[in-house]
Amino acid sequence: MPLHDPAHAFVPYPEAEVPRAASGPLSGLNFGVKDLFDVAGYPTGGGSPIVLAMSGIKTGHAPTVARLLDAGAAFAGKTVTDEFAFSMNGNNAHFGAPINGAASDRISGGSSSGSAAAVSNRMCDFALGTDTGGSVRAPASHCALLGLRPTHGRISLARVLDLAPSFDTCGFFARDASTFARVAEVLLGDDPQPLPAAPRLLWPSEVWALLAPEVAQEAGAAAERVQAVLGRSAPVAVVRDSFEAMFWHFRHLQGREAWMTDGPLIERYAPPLGPGVAERFAWSRQVSDAKVAEARAFREAYDAQITDLLGHDGVLLMPTMPDVAPLRAADEASLEDYRNRATRMLCIAGLARLPQLSLPLVWRDGVPMGLSLVGPRGSDRSLVALAERLAAAGVCP
Repeated sequence: MPLHDPAHAFVPYPEAEVPRAASGPLSGLNFGVKDLFDVAGYPTGGGSPIVLAMSGIKTGHAPTVARLLDAGAAFAGKTVTDEFAFSMNGNNAHFGAPINGAASDRISGGSSSGSAAAVSNRMCDFALGTDTGGSVRAPASHCALLGLRPTHGRISLARVLDLAPSFDTCGFFARDASTFARVAEVLLGDDPQPLPAAPRLLWPSEVWALLAPEVAQEAGAAAERVQAVLGRSAPVAVVRDSFEAMFWHFRHLQGREAWMTDGPLIERYAPPLGPGVAERFAWSRQVSDAKVAEARAFREAYDAQITDLLGHDGVLLMPTMPDVAPLRAADEASLEDYRNRATRMLCIAGLARLPQLSLPLVWRDGVPMGLSLVGPRGSDRSLVALAERLAAAGVCP
């Protein structure tokens, strides 16, 4: 980790040598790694003192980390994650809260908080995160970064701590589209079915209606700039039954999987859990088999609905989050309310296993917020190419 870390972005592990290739497509860049990924010479702490105590020093890299090192990128350090990666606030009760480099009085967002803080504070060029319910997309929106939740399964999560495996994805952050595209080329490869040069831009009206009134004007103006480059959007409906139904089906599935992953350790050792995390695990423990079965059936029906809507050429243009990041001084109840409102937006890509790219396009009173492009499964590189087009037109960094 860097000796000077004013952003509290990195876990203060003793430094170990992490060799990289002498040259490659990512030469000249350095990267942070969320402390869910194995890096040889380091433990993997998962934001939890007990997981850290049980980890031991790893003797091999997660394949995704190895791929970046083989491409010539230099390892900058392991970054702070929210406890068990089961939060979206970026405040770890045991390891602290990384500082948002775009708005220091606002939360960085979790659970990839350290990765987003490291990049937004210019302590590294890009960083790996994971996204289960929004843990790349939320910090990207809060910290003025490009951030990708890829198609589920597109980037390897081998030797990475799980949370909810049917939702977990490996994403990444960068400050500009050029750097982001270099990393995407290494991690994503070619799309199995690229988007056409002129995709159908779609406007999910129900999602836009969830936007906080205070930021609606700025977000609408940013969307107009996107459409001036990519073409006009057509209104579409993306909700099945209701946002409330989608929210609870997502939460029941995520909660059951999170408890299956971490519940045995929590029950055996009863570690002290931070605010919000403790309540979420307690709730997850109670999710019934009937709720899980209902949610799984809903998810498959929703997957089919969105697959049909997007076809091979449709791209949703929508807010990443309902508002700019909350203040760091906000109380736990306010943060949980914000998290729940955000989940109604974020669960769309998660339930349908879609790639979602958040772009730093909106500013309200000097505070950033992201707009997202959501494409069909496997269109990840095409979404990055759209971001490059927006950057070339001066719309995106």
